[in-house]
Amino acid sequence: MVVDTVIVLFNRDLRVHDHPALSAACGRARRVIPLFVLDPVVPSGRRGPFLAACLTDLRDSLRARGGDLILRRGDVVTETLRLARETAAEAVFTSADVSELARTRQRRLSDGIELRRFPGVTVVPPDLLRPTGGGDHYRVFTPYWRAWQRAVRRAVLPAPGHVPTPSGIHPGELPDGDRQGGETRARERLRAWSSRHLSHYAEGHDDLAGDTTSRLSPYLRFGCLSPLELSTLANDDFTRQLCWRDFYHQVTFAFPRINRDDYRARGHQWRDDEAALQAWQAGQTGVPIVDAGMRQLLSEGWMHNRARLITASYLVKHLKIDWRSGAAHFFDLLLDGDVADNFGNWQWVAGTGNDTRPNRTFNPILQARRFDPEGCYVRAHVPELADVPNAHVHQPWNSSTPVRGYPSPLRIPGPEPTLF
Repeated sequence: MVVDTVIVLFNRDLRVHDHPALSAACGRARRVIPLFVLDPVVPSGRRGPFLAACLTDLRDSLRARGGDLILRRGDVVTETLRLARETAAEAVFTSADVSELARTRQRRLSDGIELRRFPGVTVVPPDLLRPTGGGDHYRVFTPYWRAWQRAVRRAVLPAPGHVPTPSGIHPGELPDGDRQGGETRARERLRAWSSRHLSHYAEGHDDLAGDTTSRLSPYLRFGCLSPLELSTLANDDFTRQLCWRDFYHQVTFAFPRINRDDYRARGHQWRDDEAALQAWQAGQTGVPIVDAGMRQLLSEGWMHNRARLITASYLVKHLKIDWRSGAAHFFDLLLDGDVADNFGNWQWVAGTGNDTRPNRTFNPILQARRFDPEGCYVRAHVPELADVPNAHVHQPWNSSTPVRGYPSPLRIPGPEPTLF
């Protein structure tokens, strides 16, 4: 059925390749209006310049195909419906998302106009798989992984050859970007990384100093890469990481308050210690591997996944500080900050989420010795320890000569945690 005018509302899907909503609109409508709404109420944290670069690249890609990206500022639903009235649009096509905010927007939109939701944010739609024993979603990863591997995939779609955006619509001014984001840059990085590192991903992805991980997560967070397309190019070890991403999206679809409430309440008694929290945030805990991770986050807006596990475990298991405080800090600073992945992983580490071993603890000293044995990662991010002998990079407080300018480890009231 051909319609006259459709708005394609972009959110976390800032690409033209394998974009089901855009492809469907171009195949069914005489006029297609790509739209992105910058909502000032929704904090972008440190992601603002990266998002701006993504939007600039998307506009260039659409213009190369005869279209354009229309940018508006304000409430997403209000601005979308206003543009629909101005252009006599009959429907809005968009990629279905899982967060509470996204689903509330979709419900509000559907009250004002025909709304069509399409896949594209995940490899497998979050509501597709159900446990064989009953329940609305998988609560444990391994059975989900098995079901996910067997799930039938849709076909990867090519970028549309032509996007028939009508003239006469003011495109709106794009914010300034940092030139790092966008689909073009993402596809270039994917090609370069996969040719060098994909074949030995399993051996190198936990090497903190080696830094051979893909660093594609910010591009996945903004949908500059299709996770489905990426899954067709990757090996099983890398694909498993994409499955973890899908896993947390289906958990969030079933439990949309994942960023606020314990998924599994276990009676934790959290400590209120603002000084310790600030020391952790600043990378001044006195535990080198923890400080290295936190300082990488501060300087780059990114952190190695192994370091994320170590730093998060230190906050919740050693300092006994509420996971929500740590998750909020990560979410504010990470370029790949995403509700499902960020808060799902934090709850996993805290023991309130999907981990079948809720008392699991990552000993930072043992983790440093295993995944940064030469101390190269620590030295790269903690300059106070750049000239410290290797044995003391892991435990500088054991040195007969304390490291000038570097703090002693934080101590907390009560029994000492198993740390050293």
